[in-house]
Amino acid sequence: MTEKPGLTGLLKADIYGITASEYSLGRTNIEVVRQMIAAGIKVIQYREKDKTLREKYSECLQIRDITRQAGVVLIVNDHVDLALMVGADGVHIGQDDLPPEQVRAMVGDKLIIGLSTHSPEQARAAVSYGVDYIGVGPIFHTQTKKDVCDPVGFSYLDYVVENINIPIVAIGGIKEYNIHEVARRGARCIALVTEIVGANDIIAKVGALRSAINDARRS
Repeated sequence: MTEKPGLTGLLKADIYGITASEYSLGRTNIEVVRQMIAAGIKVIQYREKDKTLREKYSECLQIRDITRQAGVVLIVNDHVDLALMVGADGVHIGQDDLPPEQVRAMVGDKLIIGLSTHSPEQARAAVSYGVDYIGVGPIFHTQTKKDVCDPVGFSYLDYVVENINIPIVAIGGIKEYNIHEVARRGARCIALVTEIVGANDIIAKVGALRSAINDARRS
């Protein structure tokens, strides 16, 4: 089967950026995405909870143009219709969103599908659904998502690293001071929200994060 567009980029990514205008120090999502790309981030998820659908569509169109020109993978959170309309590479859904098998029926092989998981049972189910990658977390306590479950800690991360054969993205409360341990335990791709979008200097912050990841992999 032909590999989905963007999946190669996801497999190679070390840092997974996520937009969050609420924490972006007054900068627009467009500005933040440009800085993420300048910092070398290769996968960006558009995630906004409080904007209208028309606002999301307008922003996504601009971000799709920017990411396409830069060869960066664009994932849209929650909205399958929005992902299809703007030509995104993929969609990321949660446990309470549309069933992943129905999303696959809607999009076929056009889109990467990511699914948030919080337990070994959910991870195994995700594989059976045929999703392309899973989010694993929250590793630590996070206030970015208002309806998130309690932290799953390292035990779940250790489980998926050892037992799940599709790509994983570790997420939840990950910061510069604790990313070393997440990477050391085998997470190849790590998602951060406020640590990146809330940084005064996004390029410098991503450089520091990447240095910590590389140090962990050498240790």
